[in-house]
Amino acid sequence: MSEYAVDESTIFETPLLELDLDLESDADVYAKAEWFNLYDAPHGGGSVKSRIAKGMLDGAEERGDLDSGVTVIEPTSGNTGSEVARLANARGYDVEIVMPDNAAGGKVEAVRDAGAEIHFVDANLGYDAVIERCEAIIAEDPDAYYRPNQYENPDNPGTHKRTTAREIYEATNGDVTRFVAGVGTGGTITGTGRGLTDLTDGRAEIVGFEPDEQLHAIDGLKYLKSGDHYHPDTYDESVLDRTEYATTSDAYDQARALRERYQDREIAIADPGQHDEATVRDHLRVDDQFVIGTSAGAGAAVVANLDAAGDLDDDDVVVFMLCDRGDKYADIPLWEDYL
Repeated sequence: MSEYAVDESTIFETPLLELDLDLESDADVYAKAEWFNLYDAPHGGGSVKSRIAKGMLDGAEERGDLDSGVTVIEPTSGNTGSEVARLANARGYDVEIVMPDNAAGGKVEAVRDAGAEIHFVDANLGYDAVIERCEAIIAEDPDAYYRPNQYENPDNPGTHKRTTAREIYEATNGDVTRFVAGVGTGGTITGTGRGLTDLTDGRAEIVGFEPDEQLHAIDGLKYLKSGDHYHPDTYDESVLDRTEYATTSDAYDQARALRERYQDREIAIADPGQHDEATVRDHLRVDDQFVIGTSAGAGAAVVANLDAAGDLDDDDVVVFMLCDRGDKYADIPLWEDYL
């Protein structure tokens, strides 16, 4: 069983931060701090995946697809697994998570803390092998399992269209001109992109980014640039106005740069979301340091690259995602020297 109580009311309405990325232009840059979903959970709180875990489980229960006594199972690189495990376990379901054996230690511990059984897959086989292992487990006893299936479930992008897009639009007073998000399942960029396109009558440019290299170390992102890789149904490229590519080195450099930039500076809270500012400030830092996850560093790198290419104007209002907090990655080179 889970070692802590799950308060689902803390999901959604996350804070919007104003960040200095040391750009050439005077564009305003904001970031959604997604670890404030389930912010009091261990191992860096929740993540952007808390949104879809709730959306998918709510949808399954409302449709009658998820019955008591069924085990919830999901393949994941980490964050979706921990969030599905936290919520499903708290609702009374047994949970099994299939993940690569090189997943960040903080993510593995979050899944374990949530009371889930973990099936590890050799990371050298590639992420497609994780999905295949999950499918094989289900095939052994199909009636015993329910798979939310973040890669095909329309509740994934649907949750972002309904919540993330509206929150960004309202927190920027409708002035958002560019939204930047990475592609894992594609749910964030697809759903939020659809929502912002509707809310801004197409004025907001939707920028998706993928890893530039097949052998990358940007957790949560999926390489789709070339080769025959599994393409999630939840990823709809037609929503995007442009696709960018992020390198691991740029992602890590930007994550470290933000930590150093805010070592002795206050972080501006543009909108605290559902929280009071004191709560936000209490959970922005880890041991007095501002540390963000690898995909968040990639998002910052993409914004910086757009600026360096002259693609950002002084009146641009850019929003990107801080998908989770950096202390989930304390055991990898990104932060091991600091945490």
